[in-house]
Amino acid sequence: MERNSRRPDTPAVCHATIRAAIAWAGEFEPALPLIAGGKSFGGRMTSQAQALTPLPGVRGLVLLGFPLHPPKKPSTTRADHLAKIAIPLLFVQGTRDALAEVQLIHRVIQPLADRASLTMIEGADHAFHVPARSGKADADVLRAIGDAIDTWVTSALRR
Repeated sequence: MERNSRRPDTPAVCHATIRAAIAWAGEFEPALPLIAGGKSFGGRMTSQAQALTPLPGVRGLVLLGFPLHPPKKPSTTRADHLAKIAIPLLFVQGTRDALAEVQLIHRVIQPLADRASLTMIEGADHAFHVPARSGKADADVLRAIGDAIDTWVTSALRR
């Protein structure tokens, strides 16, 4: 983003950036438990970093709009690394997300057993926008996402 480039940094650069942010957070507020994650690509990079070498002090991951596959190219290979993660995971996905078909996200999460939780946002797309006909506003959806994360974090930190 700093370069105003449309192409994201390489995974290695992203992983290093995530590790630097985690290290800073741990130094800045060492008494607080750390939950890491991100939206879409950021969540995938965070989960990859955790799978490669656990992020120091991180007690759970929140993955918003995890991108399983490119649009109209269903696949689960982008999630293969999740099996290597031993800490709790929260996935928040929209039911109309073109980058994560509903049945595929369920297929990915099922073998992760009790480590993974899934919150589905009815009618939401990859950006968590819902159609006006749903009767919900984006603020309603964001509030639902925030509530789901709050509930999950409280539960994850008790483990």
